[in-house]
Amino acid sequence: MRTVLRRLFFYAVTAWAAITLNFILPRLMPGNPAQDLIERFAGKLSPAAIKAIRVLFGQPHTSLLAQYITYWHNVITFNFGISYTYYPTPVVQVIRQSIFWTLILIGFCTVIGFVLGTALGMIVGWRRGNWRDALVPITTFLSSLPYFWFALMVILIFAVTLQWFPSSGGYGVGLQIGFSWSFLSSALYYGTLPALTIVVASVGGWLLGMRNMMITTLNEEYVSLAEAKGLSRLRVMFTYAGRNAVLPSVAGFAMSLGFVVGGAIVTEIVFNYPGIGTVLFQAAEGQDYPLLEAIFLTITIAVLIANLLADLAYIALDPRTREG
Repeated sequence: MRTVLRRLFFYAVTAWAAITLNFILPRLMPGNPAQDLIERFAGKLSPAAIKAIRVLFGQPHTSLLAQYITYWHNVITFNFGISYTYYPTPVVQVIRQSIFWTLILIGFCTVIGFVLGTALGMIVGWRRGNWRDALVPITTFLSSLPYFWFALMVILIFAVTLQWFPSSGGYGVGLQIGFSWSFLSSALYYGTLPALTIVVASVGGWLLGMRNMMITTLNEEYVSLAEAKGLSRLRVMFTYAGRNAVLPSVAGFAMSLGFVVGGAIVTEIVFNYPGIGTVLFQAAEGQDYPLLEAIFLTITIAVLIANLLADLAYIALDPRTREG
């Protein structure tokens, strides 16, 4: 319990530092979004409209400390203001509408890639020296390809040449978003190619890492002792060798799971997928500081939570971490 409390305190301090940096950095960036919008409509706005824009976009007229206190209040109440890019939609609504698509696609594919790559790496490492070793160079080669090029090749083959799947979008035009079968089947159909590219591109890294750790773990004495006891090969592979070999991959998986909230920007841009990665790219292009600030904060909190869960998983899987 003491170990868990120490970890919780550490992550609480880290979260405070991350939120504080998220407050400071945008205020150090050059540019003025409100002034950019005013200049975009140069000569078309009255003085009253210009004043209203400055007030609406929250031009700071107070001290930095007062702004910091207001910022913390906004974080606690989830009030991040109005998005400049999607004006006049609130930032929270923009994130809520886009994050669902990213969590479903990127999150599901990240879990599938990790489970598939780890399982294959465990089998290849356990049965090393046979035809299964050919999976290592094949998957490594696919993972080493530039992702945007690989995604474009997938679109060229399956969408343009074979015309099996659509090349872009998240669902069919004219469909109402909901839990109807027509919408769900269309979303699944449109998400097949992005999911395929994410899984294929990520399996190689997990497979190689797990295979190498599996080979190292098989030389440990506790594995030899388990085999000497006459335990079944499956029990030795999963309970003794696999359980310890997977520990280094847990941290990487937690980081990948945390960055799911940020979305695979390249994936969503290439496939024009309506996720938070596309929103982040458009916010950066439009200097939408409130939206950028909220997305960065969401990514930071998600990564911290994922790492906390990884630490707790380490404590559960490896008793050595609980020793004083």
